[in-house]
Amino acid sequence: MPDRGGSRPSRPRRRVGLPGRGRRRTLLRAAAVLVVLIVLLVFCSGLWTGWLWYRSVGYSSVYSTRLWTRVTLFAVFGLLMTLVVGFNAWLAHRLRSPLSAMSEEQQSLERYRDAVARHRGRTLAAVALIPGLVAGATASSAWQTWLAWINGTSFGTVDPQFHLDVSFYAFDLPWYRFLVDFGFIAVVAALAASALVHYLYGGIRTQGTGRRFSYAAQGHLAVLLGLFVALKAVAYWLDRYALAMKSSSFKAADGWTGLRYVDANAVLPAKTILFCVAAICALLFLVTPLRRTWALPMIGLGLMALSSILIGAVYPAIVQQFEVKPNEKAKEEPYIQRNISATRAAYGIAGTQAADYASNSTPDSAVLAQDSTTLADIRLLDPNVVSPTFEQLQQQRGYYSFPTTLDVDRYPAAGTAGGTQDTVLALRELNLAGVPQNNWINDHFQYTHGYGVVAAQGNAVDPTGKPVFTEYNLPPQGALQPYQPRIYYGEGTTTYSVVGGTNQEIDYSDESAGKDKTYTYQGNSGVSLGDPLTRLAYAVKFGEPQLLYSGAISTGSRILYDRTPQQRVQAVAPWLSIDGDPYPVVVGGHVEWVLDGYTTSDGYPYASRTTLGDATTDSLTSDSRSTVAPANEVNYVRNSVKATVDAYSGAVTLYQWDTKDPVLRTWMKAFPGTVQPYAGISADLKSHLRYPQDLFKVQRELLTRYHVTDPAIFYNGSDVWQIPTDPTSRTGKSQPPYYLSLRMPDQKAAAFSLTTTFVPNQRDNLAAFMAVDSDPGPGYGTIRILKVPTSTNTLGPVQVQAKFNSDPTVAPQISLLQKSGDSTVEYGNLLTLPVGGGLLYVEPVYVRGAGVNYPLLQKVLAVYGNKTVLAPDLPTALASVLGTAPATSPVAAPPTTPPTAGAAPPPANATVAKDLQDAQQAYQDSQAALRKGDFAAYGQAQARLGAALNAAVAAEKAAAKGP
Repeated sequence: MPDRGGSRPSRPRRRVGLPGRGRRRTLLRAAAVLVVLIVLLVFCSGLWTGWLWYRSVGYSSVYSTRLWTRVTLFAVFGLLMTLVVGFNAWLAHRLRSPLSAMSEEQQSLERYRDAVARHRGRTLAAVALIPGLVAGATASSAWQTWLAWINGTSFGTVDPQFHLDVSFYAFDLPWYRFLVDFGFIAVVAALAASALVHYLYGGIRTQGTGRRFSYAAQGHLAVLLGLFVALKAVAYWLDRYALAMKSSSFKAADGWTGLRYVDANAVLPAKTILFCVAAICALLFLVTPLRRTWALPMIGLGLMALSSILIGAVYPAIVQQFEVKPNEKAKEEPYIQRNISATRAAYGIAGTQAADYASNSTPDSAVLAQDSTTLADIRLLDPNVVSPTFEQLQQQRGYYSFPTTLDVDRYPAAGTAGGTQDTVLALRELNLAGVPQNNWINDHFQYTHGYGVVAAQGNAVDPTGKPVFTEYNLPPQGALQPYQPRIYYGEGTTTYSVVGGTNQEIDYSDESAGKDKTYTYQGNSGVSLGDPLTRLAYAVKFGEPQLLYSGAISTGSRILYDRTPQQRVQAVAPWLSIDGDPYPVVVGGHVEWVLDGYTTSDGYPYASRTTLGDATTDSLTSDSRSTVAPANEVNYVRNSVKATVDAYSGAVTLYQWDTKDPVLRTWMKAFPGTVQPYAGISADLKSHLRYPQDLFKVQRELLTRYHVTDPAIFYNGSDVWQIPTDPTSRTGKSQPPYYLSLRMPDQKAAAFSLTTTFVPNQRDNLAAFMAVDSDPGPGYGTIRILKVPTSTNTLGPVQVQAKFNSDPTVAPQISLLQKSGDSTVEYGNLLTLPVGGGLLYVEPVYVRGAGVNYPLLQKVLAVYGNKTVLAPDLPTALASVLGTAPATSPVAAPPTTPPTAGAAPPPANATVAKDLQDAQQAYQDSQAALRKGDFAAYGQAQARLGAALNAAVAAEKAAAKGP
């Protein structure tokens, strides 16, 4: 009987085991193919949707230029690295010595040589391709450096040490350093690959007696080492120029940049000597194949190392210790002057106008008369406080919201011909958290946009403390009509929406009709979803399969995404840094977002560096309002571009604002046709442009030290300022700058300005007041500083707030406003204004009453000199602290409609209409009196306003009861 137990086990292994391994191998291959296909699908969908998006906004050239630049750099440098490494690995193999007696070391390497021999082509490809791919990816990320170099534009300014145009440091030097760094990596990779091959084939031995290197291996590696040292020589030469941008710790200034005495007189000569030593050392390596000895190059290498220590480090330290320190001030003064001049030029503060300001304790009547416009335009409405008030009174629907911080702009003033007034405004943006029922259709097809502008006068409130709305309600009413009210693009719009086609989107709920008012998008924004491949690409992009097969998508449907203004501008202008505060304007029947774009550089010689994120942080930047690319360390910045984003169509337009900026002109050459000329800015849009906050914050941070132009005083640090902390905030951060209209002493009329204050270092009294003219025109961007004499000990913002809290007449009244805890007091922005030859502080006081979840302006605090007052309104406060006759306080009465100025809904009857007309006239009279500085007339008009509103309320109640 056959032995079945012995014969059967072998057969299943042949028949079942091998096919099993084959199936597993097939499954693995299928899984690998599937993974590759998924990766390709994701990659290709990203490329395709990116192209579609850029084409939809009209900036396809930006996409193609950036893409092909990156692809070209990847291909060129990746191929170059592959060739360098591959050639040297191949050459090392060709130069291998025939193996004779096999040592133990060589015997242990035999199996590796056999493996290489069997797969020589694959091994060589792997050795060469891996560093090539890494190098290509690294080079592709340097696309901006390449474009800046190839399109570089002259600054027209030379540095004082090497007398080279600034463009060399800003555009040329970064690219040269990239090339040198790439050369180092390529040589090191080639050296490693060559050494490995030589070792594998016996050209390098680590054991045994005799020569450690074959002549072929020695010559090959010596040439590579010579190239490395030659590159080091080039690096030493470039380091000479890099000294002009060297950062160092220096007590004269944080972020100090540029050569100091020791750099110019010790480090610079040392770099030149080291360049020569490295060049000689490289030659010694290159002649090694002829002499067949390491002696000379090793001597040169040792000399180079010793020189770098003695000449590059020890000698400069000796010069610093024994020549500079004993007389540092005199030695460093010329270099401090270079730093001061370069820093002020690089940050646009060279033209700052500084003047002494007496800061009188009592107002000069003649000067006070000239400041009547400033007094009339004092902005009481704090955009950082009244967002809850706007939301309570004008949100209208739960799926709308306002930003935490509102915006300030200028619009025509009521009752004036051609005059403007500061206006606080915001857009009703979409808030998906307030949608009655969240689901995919509601969130992406039904609730797709915000609706309307809400605006209020900045310098007035109604008798109850509510804002005086000039644009309000749904549908929108007021002074800004007509315009397209739908807001498809906004700061809070972060999700995608599908619009158009047969889709009926919700504008707002029409309560009078008992149904939703719907709308179908008529614009051409976004990307059409008519193509199945496009729908597949977006399904992959957003991870939403329903985009591929949903019946809610019809012919004409379009997808909108990347909808915040910052996203859109950053995408079409990746070379810009974007201001953290976009603001909406109503121009030409459209709502446009305005954004300020900055061109920056870290290559301006001698200009001190600053970090954008640190310099632009204040008590209001804890939310989403932060500068794009906040970590960038720069030493040159210009507000070179004004950008707009249409809130309805999403159209992005870039305008050239600084026509002289060489960095902008460089990028305009790199991306031709993307930036419109300055002349393309309409007069209507130009009237709403303003000086940007983030640039102002950077400049004020620099001016804490660089207001000093005397190098001796700068060195001593005896006149250093700092930005005061925000006295109305608990964050402990800097006080933000404020937009308001005011007249500086050398100006004939008030101008829309951005203002801030300074205090001495580690003290709280006032050191200076600064304002920049923000109205486009001849004076735009002029920075004026009023220096307060230190002998006067003028109160700073923190001291003024402390005075409010401790004043024996004010503090009890503040306590009464809180009504034993039933109400909460909120302080508005503490404004500082130069008025009457002195400084006036004004701060609105808001109260959240019991059961009221939004603040109302109830009081006004004011300080001038030694006078402190808490008054029911601004005219009374001004009359008290400025020494004029007190004005009559207005009668507090709730209004019947959101505004007390502008168009109102039709009244219930003729009596109400007449009362509202009287209220309107009284309001206009009060504003006219305020502009003239006639506080008594203002009080009388406000009294008439209150009486008219009370009469309107009574008439409306009577009409509601009926006969």
